[in-house]
Order: sequence, then C-alpha cells, then structure tokens
Amino acid sequence: MSPTTVFALSTAPGRSAIAVFRITGPLAAGALERLTGLAAPAPRRAVRVEIRDPGTGEILDDGLAIRFPAPASYTGEDLVELHLHGGRATVEAVGLALGRIDGLAPAGPGDFTRRAFLAGKLDLTQVEAVADLIDAETEAQRRQAMRQAGGALAALYDGWRGDLIGALAHLEAVIDFPDEDLPPETEAEIAGTIAALARDVARHLADARRGERLRDGVAVAVLGPPNVGKSSLVNALARRDVAIVAPEPGTTRDAIEVHLDLGGYPAVVADTAGLRDEAGAVEAEGIRRALDRAENADLRLVMLDARAPEPDAALAALIDGDALLVLNKTDLTDLRAAPPPRRVAGTDAIPLSVRTGDGLDALLARLGAAVAERAASGASPAPTRLRHRLALEACRGALERAAGQPAPELRAEDLRAAAAALGRLTGRVGVDDVLDAIFRDFCIGK
Repeated sequence: MSPTTVFALSTAPGRSAIAVFRITGPLAAGALERLTGLAAPAPRRAVRVEIRDPGTGEILDDGLAIRFPAPASYTGEDLVELHLHGGRATVEAVGLALGRIDGLAPAGPGDFTRRAFLAGKLDLTQVEAVADLIDAETEAQRRQAMRQAGGALAALYDGWRGDLIGALAHLEAVIDFPDEDLPPETEAEIAGTIAALARDVARHLADARRGERLRDGVAVAVLGPPNVGKSSLVNALARRDVAIVAPEPGTTRDAIEVHLDLGGYPAVVADTAGLRDEAGAVEAEGIRRALDRAENADLRLVMLDARAPEPDAALAALIDGDALLVLNKTDLTDLRAAPPPRRVAGTDAIPLSVRTGDGLDALLARLGAAVAERAASGASPAPTRLRHRLALEACRGALERAAGQPAPELRAEDLRAAAAALGRLTGRVGVDDVLDAIFRDFCIGK
C-alpha cells in the first residue's frame, strides 16, 4: 500500500447530473468522517450523507458515500467514493474541502489504476486495457479492450512463460546433475518446447498489426490529382466541412484528418494535397507529405476524374492490393452517354458523384469492408501496442538463439531472457522503467 492518500474527480468536469470523487489510501475513511461525521459506514453500501466543509461546517452538498475497505477495492487500499450533484460550484467546493484535509493530496494521471497494479489487482496488459476502454470510440475497440481487460492477453503470455520456466527447470536439472540418470527424452522434450513456443510467438506477431490498427484506427489516405474531389469526399464522409473546397488547384497543402466509425471499426481518413508535377514550394511540400502518407497508410483511396480515368505513372504505382479506386464526377453530362470504365489499371473502379451522393453508399460499404479486413480480431487476442511487439520480438529472438545453442548453459541463459521478455509484458518482472510511460496518458481519477 502507498503511504499517501490521494483524491480526484473521476467523472468528466463540467455540468452534469452526478459527479463522483474517489479517495484512496490509509486516510480515506478518516477523510470521509471529516466530511460527513460518519465513522465507518457499512462496506459497499451507498449511504446518504451531508458533505460539509471540514473547517466551517457549512453543508456543501447532499449525496451518497460508499466505502470499500482494503483489500476488496479497486486499488487494494481503503477507498471511498462520494456521489454528488454535478454542478461546477459543487464540484469545486468539495474538491477544495478535500484539499484542506491534512494528509490528502490530489491524484495524478492513472494513480488509482497504478495502485491497483502495485497491489496485484491488475497486470500491465489489463492496465493498458483500462485506458483503451476509456478511449474506445467504436464497438470493435470496446470489444478488444474488454477482452484484454478480462485477462485474455495475460493468460496467453503467462501460459507461454509457464512453459518456458518448466523447460528451463528441466534444463537446469541437466546442467546441475550431469551424472544422474535423467530420462533420455528430457533434452528432446526441451527442444520441442522451445520450437513450439518460437512458432507460437512468431504466429502471434504475424497478425498484420491488427490489434494496433484496431486500437489506433486504420490509416486511410485519400490520394489523387488536384480538383478531383478529394476534399469534397472527405467532407461527405465526415458529414461536415473539415476541408476547404475551391475550384483552384492546390487548395489542400497539408493532410487533414477525420475519424470515422465504419461498422464498428475505427478509421483515420486523411485528405492530402493533389499530386501533380508543377507546384510551388509550399504545394510541393504538401505533395511530399501526401506521398509519405501514401507510403505509411494501411489503405489508400485513389480518386480519379471519371472523364480522364487513366492514372499517370505516379498514381498507377499507388493502385495495388491496399488501394480502393474511385472514379468521381459521374454526374457530369458528357458521361451519361459513355459511362466510366469498370476497371482501371487492373483494379475494379467504384463510380461516384460526390456532388449528388450517387455511389457514396457503395463506396462506404467497400471502405468499411476493407477497414474491417485489416482490423478485425481473430480467435486469439492480438498485441495492441508497440511495447507488446518489441517484447515479443525479444522473446522470439531469445528462443531462436536457444534452439541453436550447443551448450545447455548457453541455452538456459537464452531461455531466461525469453521468460524475462514475457514477464515484462504482464509486469511480472522489470517494469519500473515503463510504468511512467504507461500511466502518463491516463485520465486523472482512474
């Protein structure tokens, strides 16, 4: 347990029906008594209370208090919740009253969840899932975060680590008792375990970053020549004017992002500068950034004018298996007699009129399917952060080295390194250097 007691507003600031303050630490029950006069209300039962200023005795609000004694609380410490009316003045008055109680300090980002981790209530993957659940904006993100919060990733990594430790124990026996008559199949079993774990970890890593894409959003770059309707399409997808639309070429100089929910899957769609050879210095920088977006995007949406559907060499190079091809301006009169081609550069083309909306539903369906294909989770949980991927790469490298080591002592050292890498994933070993980075982006009060 931490020797300090901290408090925070755990609901969003601003006008609301209800606001919740949380207090955790050894002085939590004492703080409740100072504010309400209640010595120790029954655990985990909501009790109506008058919240008073501990200095003046003035009634600040009429609300509810709930006490969660250690260790049966979120943090593993004594924890108190105050459920109040959510007016700004009430929240400010109660916050000031808490700050005037000796021994209490305002909580920092993630302090409550950090204490839950230190108390063994959560492992690091579950801690990260709490943050992801708070930040989830789509149904698929919520499902992934709930699965991870339920311990799916931890169970997978702890299972692998248990197998590794078992193999290491047998290998240590081979090293420590070379003259004993150990079963002849022992070393073969150790080698089999190492090979199987290396395959499992490699398969886990070969997921095309689905977990990270789902957590962060599938990156979609909208590309094409100037004045083809890219900004108008982004505005139509966002259902608001986020990008400037003008008849003159080169209006878009920098990437403009919108976040979309496509069938429960998140996408970050970026409008980019029109691609052309003749451009001034500022526009040329915008084109360079557009090409950089194209290079790093998970999915490219290449837009051409339906009247001139043949792309130049630069655009044709961007039309591949990670691209959707759109032919815009199909509403123009001269296209009614001669419809645009169904395929361009060997790729199916999606006809569209951003101005009339004709074809927009078909494009959304294709875009949603492509995003889901890149972010949908499989039967087993996926790594959701770069931290996971780096630790898993370290584990796989150690396993591969162990498989090729001729000496059992060297093989044992590599197995210890592999087990340590898995332990860092869940926080079982050596995580002090990553704690601050993990909790830095948490909300205060969680």
